Amino acid sequence: MSPPYLLLDRLAKTFGAAGARAGAGAGPGTAGDRARPVLDGLTLAVDRGEVVALLGPSGSGKTTALRLIAGFETPDPGGGRVLVEGQDVTGLPPARRNFGMVFQHYALFPHLTVGENVAFGLEARRLDRGQVRARVAAALALVDLPGFERRRVGEISGGQQQRVALARALAPEPRVLLLDEPLSNLDPALRERTRRELRRAIRRVGITTLLVTHEQEEAFYLGDRVAVLEGGVLHQAGTPGELYDRPATRFVATFVGRASVLPGIFEGDGDGGNGRVRLRLDGPATAAAAVAADGPGAAGSTATGPGAGGTAAGDVAWPGVAAEPLAAGEAVELVVRPEALALVPAGTAGALAGRVVERRYAGPVTYYQVELAGAGLEIEVAAGAGAAAPGDEVAVAPAAAALAGAAGATGAAGRIFRSAPRGQA
Repeated sequence: MSPPYLLLDRLAKTFGAAGARAGAGAGPGTAGDRARPVLDGLTLAVDRGEVVALLGPSGSGKTTALRLIAGFETPDPGGGRVLVEGQDVTGLPPARRNFGMVFQHYALFPHLTVGENVAFGLEARRLDRGQVRARVAAALALVDLPGFERRRVGEISGGQQQRVALARALAPEPRVLLLDEPLSNLDPALRERTRRELRRAIRRVGITTLLVTHEQEEAFYLGDRVAVLEGGVLHQAGTPGELYDRPATRFVATFVGRASVLPGIFEGDGDGGNGRVRLRLDGPATAAAAVAADGPGAAGSTATGPGAGGTAAGDVAWPGVAAEPLAAGEAVELVVRPEALALVPAGTAGALAGRVVERRYAGPVTYYQVELAGAGLEIEVAAGAGAAAPGDEVAVAPAAAALAGAAGATGAAGRIFRSAPRGQA
């Protein structure tokens, strides 16, 4: 098996110890005295020509990772390596790594023309004028801006400025392209169009690319794979479909896409296959009318919530897939997507009663926020625009499509994760 084209090998970076000690109000023994690990042993392999998006919330370490790769920051002593085609470039300055970089704010020179901006890095390499002109023209053609050499930066749109920055990064023919939040400065309509143009340009060149973003849609659209970071730790790297359908951690399951979390007790073999979660909600949330076969009020049934003869939430078990080995009886959380749930008629087995507290129309689907009866919890359900109205009493159950295996062919309502210790969820 051939080695990866780009390898991030156990990258680690710590900030803040010295600066915090000098800061106002940071006395001995306070959090200000402690160094803050921003990146903790990041290992990631990237193939030649692959586009990988680093996705995470603010403070996740994704921008620090990009700066370490570019050479603008250095790892902690013994804090890992950056290798390209087997060459360790960790100790090289940025100019000697031959990486292209597009900054969040583009860093274009307003007093220079478009052509002069693109030529800036080339002239530093002492190429002759003919070579520079040819490289500039080729780079602008790659980003669909042929003939823009004499335009002023202030005369072109924000999307065109982004492409000029990309052309400047590509003109020296770098080994790796690095993009730092490349579309964050654009309004939503322009961002959508520029995203398509950026994707076409990267695919056309076929360059190995790492991009940083906190926008899931952007990461999913541009990246062949997406690496999800949180708290300086890589949680999972995979295709968009893998992250959405088979999240490895609770963080990935709730950060990627929309999801609701239901606590319960695990029932199953725990081998990573199908299991069930006996729901344990904080209060007398009830099944809408999922009663014992011998009817309401009979022995073994309860009637603690709205509707005739609902059963307690502890008597409802929803199917899921264990994301890690689990033992029967463990406290777990079932993470469910809105499309894996349905608003169902009263009397549907395994349904929970609730009330619609919010409805949000989103074009082809409408999202309903349902407060579970007596539980102090809300879950989100995707349904048609006229399925319910705020204030309606409803019942929620795993959708028939999910139970039939349409979503990932698992027959599961969601992913099952071991409950985090209190305060770490």
